[in-house]
Amino acid sequence: MEPIVTSSPEPTVVIVPGLRDHVADHWQTLLAERLDAVRTVPPLERDKLSLAARIAALDTVLDDIDGPVVLVAHSAGVAITVHWAQQASRPVQGALLATPPDLEEPLPAGYPTPADLEQGGWNPVPRRRLPFPSIVAASTDDPMARFRRVAGMAESWGSKLVDLGAVGHLNPVAGYGYWPYAEELLRELINSTATPAASFA
Repeated sequence: MEPIVTSSPEPTVVIVPGLRDHVADHWQTLLAERLDAVRTVPPLERDKLSLAARIAALDTVLDDIDGPVVLVAHSAGVAITVHWAQQASRPVQGALLATPPDLEEPLPAGYPTPADLEQGGWNPVPRRRLPFPSIVAASTDDPMARFRRVAGMAESWGSKLVDLGAVGHLNPVAGYGYWPYAEELLRELINSTATPAASFA
């Protein structure tokens, strides 16, 4: 990433994966390998469909970090982040929210059922404005959510909406892999939310 000129420390990037947790060739994993100050929320050993357990895991990572934080969430990681934000006391500098799923609609085969998600506490998806700046990166052909629904979520959250075009669910099944645009969006988010460095005459 290009240098970020601020008067405050460079933020730690916290990766918030979706329900698949750690995937070696996922763009979040590959992004983490390219960053210096980065932490990833670890996989759950049990209660994998418990939203409360997912939020607790995110809290544990954040509690161990001093200084500013930027969240990078994908898929159900976006839902975790948005739910976390409704009750969080720790401030974060911003969040990149990539291809959020529409958990209020039935998901494709192989994913949790509406009943499973209801039992896990995932619904309804919060529609309140997030307490930090955010970018929602949305796909026009995501099998996990219709673009119009994601655009509505972004508006409710007060997020900047970025139309990625037809990128599926932005995962290895869709051909991603290393996703260089993640670094560009992350840099934009950090630079736009950083405290400007003092200027001297």
